Amino acid sequence: MNFDFLPRLPSSRLDDRNFDDLVEECLLRIPRYCPEWTDHNLSDPGITLVELFAWLTDQMLMRFNQVPRKNYIAFLELLGIRLQPPTPAHVRLTFYLSTHLLENYTIPRGTEVATERTETQEAIIFTTDRDLLIAQPTLKHILTAPEAGNTPESLHNHTGEWHHQHDGLAVTHEFKLFPQKPQSGNSFYLVIEPDTPLQGNVLQIAFTGAQGTPTGIDPKHPPRSWEAWDGESWIKVLLQEADDTTNGFSFNENARNGDRSKQNGNVILHLPERWPASSFDAYQGRWIRCTLTESGADQPGYANSPRIKTIAMYAIGGSVQASQCVLIQEEILGLSNGKPGQSFEVETAPILERRGEEQLLVLPLGKPPEIWQEVEDFADSNPQDRHYVIDVLAGTIQFGPLIREPQTLKKQTQTRSYLQQVLPVERSPGRNLHDQMIEQQYGAIPPHGAEIMFTYRTGGGKQGNVRAKTLSFMKTAIPYIDRVTNHHAAVNGADAESLERAVLRAPQMLRSHDRAVTASDFEALTLKGSGGAIARALCLPMSASQTAGSVSVCVVPQANTDLIDLGQGIAPDNFNLNSALRDRVLHYLDERRLLGIQVQLQQPNYVGISVQAEVTLEPAYKNPSAQAEIIQKLKVALYRYLNPLTGGPEMTGWPFGRPLYPSDIMALLQQIAGIQYLGAILLFPIQKNGESWQRQTTPVNYIDPGSFGLLCSWADPQARTGHSVNVLTDQSAVRI
Repeated sequence: MNFDFLPRLPSSRLDDRNFDDLVEECLLRIPRYCPEWTDHNLSDPGITLVELFAWLTDQMLMRFNQVPRKNYIAFLELLGIRLQPPTPAHVRLTFYLSTHLLENYTIPRGTEVATERTETQEAIIFTTDRDLLIAQPTLKHILTAPEAGNTPESLHNHTGEWHHQHDGLAVTHEFKLFPQKPQSGNSFYLVIEPDTPLQGNVLQIAFTGAQGTPTGIDPKHPPRSWEAWDGESWIKVLLQEADDTTNGFSFNENARNGDRSKQNGNVILHLPERWPASSFDAYQGRWIRCTLTESGADQPGYANSPRIKTIAMYAIGGSVQASQCVLIQEEILGLSNGKPGQSFEVETAPILERRGEEQLLVLPLGKPPEIWQEVEDFADSNPQDRHYVIDVLAGTIQFGPLIREPQTLKKQTQTRSYLQQVLPVERSPGRNLHDQMIEQQYGAIPPHGAEIMFTYRTGGGKQGNVRAKTLSFMKTAIPYIDRVTNHHAAVNGADAESLERAVLRAPQMLRSHDRAVTASDFEALTLKGSGGAIARALCLPMSASQTAGSVSVCVVPQANTDLIDLGQGIAPDNFNLNSALRDRVLHYLDERRLLGIQVQLQQPNYVGISVQAEVTLEPAYKNPSAQAEIIQKLKVALYRYLNPLTGGPEMTGWPFGRPLYPSDIMALLQQIAGIQYLGAILLFPIQKNGESWQRQTTPVNYIDPGSFGLLCSWADPQARTGHSVNVLTDQSAVRI
């Protein structure tokens, strides 16, 4: 590893002799030490030995004048820099019950779910971070409003029109959800009892409609949205259209099957993990609403209001955050020998960042267990402090050492005075040397025979960024669970820090001194506080709309770059900043920022890009298999180049705000072996429309992501976001 980025300071040569100087010096010493040796010819065997030893000495001096890599690592250790452990990926697991339960049900923290194990890949295990409570909802209010603002207003209460049945609410006459002529913005609200903890639950709402109630909509694309109030805004809770078997209250599926008497269906809603009880217009509870949305040109709106007869609610599951790790509880590390500086190793390394209940226990003989405290070093540890340090990558736990160190000047003076006045005869040079040294114990020592027990988590790494719907195997047996899955891909997993990255981090740490003052300080501490989960950070300049005393940091979380080598790219959704990582970084920055400064984390504006290129191959690559291999290399190169983590001219991530021109793609493709000529290069931007990404149908001259935007490319056959390459031949163009 070369440290070319470090400043070039003048280096002193400890020994400036070279090979010729060493040979000459040896020849000059021959007459003194061996006068009978008079033949100094180059062919003499003695001269050959002299040159051999001169060469060995020259190599030794060359290394002596350099700072080897091992010494640089030692300098980093003296600065207190340690390699950061791997970061576990995070995902939201959804558990579905096998039956309807009449009481609240808890899925305990630590439940393990894994991917499928194959012949070439081990199963990747995720563990839930907290208990998941699946409660039983009770509907409190049914309200309607003509407008769907952020704050519900002009609410009309229809609760009195309903009466309770054995499994829900029923109405004597058909209830119209919307006015006689529905319009965009019409809403109806379902308010649930505030004392029912339904955060993260999967709610099933069963509707029964009145017969002969045509709505006039397209059942496959109903113009409505389901949302829940999370305390700050309304967020969508309908995961996919297949979860609404009422087809927008048209009940079209049952009617098509010929049974028009069964006008019923279910709506499955995945409630947010943050779903507090709120009060609007004197109505208190947890709020869900269904709002009519704008209908498109080829999408008809509601001609008539749906009429509902019964409503029933059930909790059929729940979602909870999980981390890619395995919890190892109370692993026995061994017995203490009562000596200072002893160390123990765990069975499975590396060790992830510790949480509250993950701790080390020392069990002395005949005494109650003792909880010991982890520290970064023993510099401030007294002999009575129950401290220990951890090497997270090696999985080593070490207790306090016994250091023999020089006494202070005052102690030396007192000892010398005592020896001169009281014991003038017994003084000796050896005793003076011994008396000038003292032994200092840093940290307590576990008693002899005490058992060492440790609870920790292991795992982490970018391999934990698994795809959606891959976590489906229960490693922990939980009754009443029908199935489990992850509806979204896991994110923010990162490998352990490399030595090269630690070398880059050292100047930043020395410059910031663990205090966030300048823009570069906020960037460096954001990366450090994430524990490797954030790959890039940019402190944004002050804007006109930004309040004084606030700092905005734009971050790009880590993602699994192995998808690039597979020719799939990385979708922008894999760079989402989840709430757990956001809270972790903000908590770290709050302890290091100046008083009065407010820190905000935000994500860049991602702009998708699809490239369509025409290439002509060398005559030696006319074989179909060779063409397919080159085309795959071209696509992989494009996905790697147009990526927030690996892209850009420096291959360190696409620069913030840098536009893309066709000439950039030409320069990239010309580096691939086998390309003879390049044809047309077309750029198609991809913008996010609601919850999906849409590719523009016409190409553009260049793509500008904005001041602090980033380009991204990925393959999605349905949205046509991938790259396409046309191989030109003499007769025609072959598209691959």
